[in-house]
Parts: sequence; structure tokens; C-alpha cells
Amino acid sequence: GREMSYIVRFFTWWNKATLSTGLWTMLYGERVGEDEFGNVYYRRRGGKKDAALGVERRWVIYKGYCEGSATPPGWYGWLHHTVDVPPTAETYTAKDWELPHLPNLTGTPQAYRPPGSQLSTGERTPAGGDYVAWRPEG
Repeated sequence: GREMSYIVRFFTWWNKATLSTGLWTMLYGERVGEDEFGNVYYRRRGGKKDAALGVERRWVIYKGYCEGSATPPGWYGWLHHTVDVPPTAETYTAKDWELPHLPNLTGTPQAYRPPGSQLSTGERTPAGGDYVAWRPEG
């Protein structure tokens, strides 16, 4: 139950936020918004600039596993200071070339296996630079 949740959060960094990140967020964080996946975005309360970074500190607490590829483009730009305005403060619409999020499928049966991969068909299309063994004449 609840005790197990604290144990998991204490010993893992990949499941939601660690206890130290949760405490930092509680003490110094200001909630900025939430994306369609339930990930919650924060900044330093009041937009205070971090002395070491020279900009305000921004972070995300993922819903479930910490998966960086689960950050939508609008929020990604805000987290990395590419844009100053978070998607919640503007009418952000995805561009035509921005595809919907797909989870990282590495290590799953749905992972991409290029032609010639041993995990694919194992067959490779012949190439012009293929090696031809030297054979002595005679």
C-alpha cells in the first residue's frame, strides 16, 4: 500500500520523483502546468534565477516512469529554455511535422529492427561494396 509507495520512491529514481525531488518541489517549486499525459511541470517559485545556471530552474515530475521522450514538444521547448512561455500560457498548437508521442520501444517486441538485423529477418540486401574473397589462381 502506501508504505510500499514510499519505499519505491526512496530507492528508485525512474518512478515518479524521488523523495528529495518531491521535497525540493514542495519547498521551492511553483506549478506551471500539466500535459496531456499527466506530467506536471514546475519552475523555481517566482521565476527566481538559479545563480549557477543564470536562468530559472525548470523541471518535470512524470506521471509513472521517468521517460524523457514522453515530454510533448511545447513543454520540451519550455523546459530547455527554447521558449519563455509555457504551453499553458499561450494557444500552442502542434506543427504539421510534429508527430504524436510514442514511447521508447527499445527492448520490446515492437522495437525497430532494420533490414539485415539478426532480430529481423536476418537477410541483408546485397550492397555494391560487399566483400569478395581473394582466390589464388591456379
